[in-house]
Amino acid sequence: MTTEIEFVSNYRDLSTERGFQFEFTCNRCGTGYRTPFKASALGTATSVLDAANSLLGGIFSSAANISERVRSAAWQKAHDEAFAAASAEIKPSFVQCPRCSSWVCRKSCWNTKRGLCKDCAPDLGVEMSAAQASRSVEEVWAHAAMAEEDKKLGKEQWRETIRATCPNCEAPLATNAKFCPECGTKLKTADKCAKCGAKLTPGAKFCPECGEKVA
Repeated sequence: MTTEIEFVSNYRDLSTERGFQFEFTCNRCGTGYRTPFKASALGTATSVLDAANSLLGGIFSSAANISERVRSAAWQKAHDEAFAAASAEIKPSFVQCPRCSSWVCRKSCWNTKRGLCKDCAPDLGVEMSAAQASRSVEEVWAHAAMAEEDKKLGKEQWRETIRATCPNCEAPLATNAKFCPECGTKLKTADKCAKCGAKLTPGAKFCPECGEKVA
């Protein structure tokens, strides 16, 4: 009667011809558990056959094939048994979440009170602490004092078109300057008449209301 071997995807097979070893990891935090290395008697036997064949100058013409047959049949059986034993040995350290089906470590990623992994049912105390820290950071940003050099970008200038480069020499402008720091080109043009307060159209040389020359 065939016995099925239960297995999971979160493992690595570190086995060699000389023995068996497996590594299991948590799907959530990546914490790993490695089973102790268990030597394989069959692995030793195949090594002896290969060594004998080499020492005797190939007198066993089919020794390599013999060792390969040993490995493919008996070794595979021993490997399956070792894997089943390793899975049973490591299983108490893991639990499968009934909601998302992830295999997680009991130590760090399992919410015992809820019977779910911490992705599905986070620790409320931890989440509250994280939320408070996040809110504190938001408040720091909200109440941070504006640096002196940035005050020209204050609320009163938000509706004003601010250039990123000089229209004359195309030098980058780090601040909301009135003149280009490279070529001296005037960057700000009056939008209201200095005499009567009438709104000026872009490029106007004189006020359309009172005729005052635009500086």
